[in-house]
Amino acid sequence: MIAKLAGVIDSLSESSAIVDVGGVGYLVQASGRTLASLHQGQAASLLVETHLREDGIYLYGFRDRLERGWFRLLTQVQGVGPKVALSMLTVFSSDDLTHAIVASDAAALKRAPGVGAKLAARIVVELKDKIGAVDLGVVHPLAAREGETGDRRLHEAVSALVNLGYGAGEAMAAVARAARGQAANAKVEVLIRGGLKELARAPAGEAVG
Repeated sequence: MIAKLAGVIDSLSESSAIVDVGGVGYLVQASGRTLASLHQGQAASLLVETHLREDGIYLYGFRDRLERGWFRLLTQVQGVGPKVALSMLTVFSSDDLTHAIVASDAAALKRAPGVGAKLAARIVVELKDKIGAVDLGVVHPLAAREGETGDRRLHEAVSALVNLGYGAGEAMAAVARAARGQAANAKVEVLIRGGLKELARAPAGEAVG
C-alpha cells in the first residue's frame, strides 16, 4: 500500500496530478486546495491514501495530515465517497469544516458539489462527536499565533472537558471561543475555565459555536 509519494510533478489537471517518482508516473487525485499548491516541474511530497477496487487501484493525495485526517473522517459517512470528500476539501478549509459541524450548520455544507440536504445533515450528525479524535487539531487564533505549543495546550483543555463528560465537538468549540479572548501564552487551566464558562452560556442541548 502506498502511503506517501515524493517526486516531481509531471502534469496537473483539474482533479489530479501525475507525480514522477524515479521515472514512474503515479496518477494521484486530490482536492483543489492541494492541487493549487503543486507546480509542474517542481518537486513535491504528498501523503497518500490507497484504495483498492475491482476496477483498479486509486491514489488520493494530501498536502498534510490535517487534510488526510478530514478525508478519512468524511469517507466514514455513508454516501460520502472519495469524490465527494475531495469536493468538500476543495470548497472548505479544515477550520470551515470544524465550525460547520460543531455548529450543526448543515446548510453550509451544501455548498460542496455532491452534498445535498440529507447528506449534509448526516455528516453533521455522524461526525459531531468524532472530530476530536481525528488528526485535526483545533484551528483558532491561539494555535495560529503560537504553533505547536498553543495547539498542545488547546488539545489538553479539550481533553479535560471531554473527561468531564462533554462531547468532543462542543468541547472543541467552547475552548476555541475561550482562546480568542486570551493571550497567546494562556495556560491550560485558563483555557479550561474559559471553556467551562462558554459551555455554561450555551442552552442545554445546543452546541457552542
